[in-house]
Amino acid sequence: MALVRRRKASEGEKAQLSDSKSDKEIERTDGEEDKNSRKGKKATKAKAKPEGKKKWSCVDSCCWFIGCICTVWWVLLFLYNAMPASIPQYVTEAITGPLPDPPGVKLRKEGLTVKHPVVFVPGIVTGGLELWEGHQCAEGLFRKRLWGGSFGEVYKRPLCWVEHMSLNNETGLDPSGIRVRPVSGLVAADYFAPGYFVWAVLIANLARIGYEEKTMYMASYDWRLAFQNTEVRDQTLSRIKSNIELMVATNGGKKAVIIPHSMGVLYFLHFMKWVEAPAPMGGGGGSDWCAKHIKAVMNIGGPFLGAPKAIPGIFSAEAKDIAVARAMAPGFLDNDLFRVQTLPHVMRMTRTWDSTMSMIPKGGDTVWGDLDWSPEESYVPRKRKQRDNDSQTAEGNDKGTLDSQKRVINYGRIISFGKDVAEAPSSEIERIDFKGAVKGNDVANITSCDVWTEYHDMGTEGIKAVADYKVYTAGSFLDLLDFVAPKLMARGGAHFSYGIADNLDDPKYEHYKYWSNPLETKLPNAPDMEIYSMYGVGIPTERAYVYELSPPAECYIPFRIDTSADGGKEDSCLKDGVYSVDGDETVPVLSAGFMCAKGWRGKTRFNPSGIRTYNREYDHAPPANLLEGRGTQSGAHVDIMGNFALIEDIIRVAAGASGEELGGDQVYSDIFKWSENINLPL
Repeated sequence: MALVRRRKASEGEKAQLSDSKSDKEIERTDGEEDKNSRKGKKATKAKAKPEGKKKWSCVDSCCWFIGCICTVWWVLLFLYNAMPASIPQYVTEAITGPLPDPPGVKLRKEGLTVKHPVVFVPGIVTGGLELWEGHQCAEGLFRKRLWGGSFGEVYKRPLCWVEHMSLNNETGLDPSGIRVRPVSGLVAADYFAPGYFVWAVLIANLARIGYEEKTMYMASYDWRLAFQNTEVRDQTLSRIKSNIELMVATNGGKKAVIIPHSMGVLYFLHFMKWVEAPAPMGGGGGSDWCAKHIKAVMNIGGPFLGAPKAIPGIFSAEAKDIAVARAMAPGFLDNDLFRVQTLPHVMRMTRTWDSTMSMIPKGGDTVWGDLDWSPEESYVPRKRKQRDNDSQTAEGNDKGTLDSQKRVINYGRIISFGKDVAEAPSSEIERIDFKGAVKGNDVANITSCDVWTEYHDMGTEGIKAVADYKVYTAGSFLDLLDFVAPKLMARGGAHFSYGIADNLDDPKYEHYKYWSNPLETKLPNAPDMEIYSMYGVGIPTERAYVYELSPPAECYIPFRIDTSADGGKEDSCLKDGVYSVDGDETVPVLSAGFMCAKGWRGKTRFNPSGIRTYNREYDHAPPANLLEGRGTQSGAHVDIMGNFALIEDIIRVAAGASGEELGGDQVYSDIFKWSENINLPL
């Protein structure tokens, strides 16, 4: 077998082989370097990306948070509306036990049916307003709601919305090229916003005993206007008169039951004088019109004598809730929000709404107290819910009497600059009259403002003079408004009055400016008519305020509630710069109940025909859990519209019952005691 030998490579072959190996090694090395360089570039790019990424700002966080809340809210609302109606009730009953029958179902079982037509008179802000004519920025909003509903235009085009919701600062009527009008029908105020009822629950329960649109009427009106101007511009008072006459005529002559709420109570007081007054100032119905057409007026949460809560709204565009929110987020409401200086814009807009002037406290120091006295000075907040007068007297009032011996709260000092001023003896308060102060336009940092308020014309001396006066009562607050808001007071003074009449037979009281003040006008000559004052109690309600000067800033409002002022105790009436008394969270008991408890009780100079009056109080009980929604025993100013006991009282009267058949007065508060503390000639 032949052997195959491996031949040795020659020197030339070895050289070629080494050269090829070196070339491959060089190529391999170059490839590795290319890979490494590409990796290096990628790493560099990866490192460069985080450096160029936009930082997450506070505004982004706020917008994201608000977006999440809105998304969750609309999803839950969609699911709630999409599910069968029996499921929420089933879940609620599984947790809380069987629910009571709604008042309409209960009373239908008792045999109650339709009898008297009913008229609803909504209050301030609860009625819808829609656009009929606007400027270029409001393109596409014809007959869309600017107020009520989803309020979408507030955050879509806030400045345009403010412009169209404002009235003319000179006339109190429409600005040029803008027409905003009230929504008509029951939908005008059944819901304020999706899921937030106002009149809807009452309407639904009335429907259960047979009521429908021909026996129910929503007297909607533009709540921004002075009451007489609703007739001048829209003939609203004439429409209400015609509709009541039509309903009475088409229901067999049965008189109407009128149900006003909140500021609607004052509006209907104005109507009752207007309808009897001769034309052209009045409706020409004659002195017996109310006697022929009205069975009862069932006032809900009526600010008959005004509401102290209106004072900070006019003075500094805030109330307790806004003041607390501002304290929690300093600068948030005082600076630009969505490119809008929030509070200054709110002030500019609301100061064109003359209707807010109707809510200023009436009766001056005689009703609301002075530096050293007030009707409710012995009030102490209740620690627990009281259900009857006996237990309230045994536990609530005894403790209140003991505590009141230790401390007396000066509720008559509606505005005090400093907690020390609010608590000091009047003899130790040094006050400098502000009326002679020199105004000017030297307020710092107003050149960049895109909104004007009357404070910009006051100057630093004028602002300082207001604070140096130290303390204001219900009487001196009107002088304060004349000083800080002269345009508002010039318009408001032509439409509203806040005094106490000496002689109601004086011809001057025939003017419409007195018609919404129950202390300067007489009730109609209708002895068979009944008037009810129905309101919630058991909720701390704003009564007086501790103020401070705001730090100078761009476009600032120079005065604000001092949220650092606190009573220091759990049962203190002073919290977050606000002194509270008993009421429905908006209207104090004194304002809601005094006229029916004393001013109109029996035959008085304010009630010469002796119309029967009743005080019906509803003790507040918050919902036991979230599934109960806003509750069926609430005494809060708006939530009381879903109170089963109140709804039952209304339905019984609409079906023919009298106040005596309801049980007469139902009182949990000290309204009769406080009323007796007021020295008012009757």
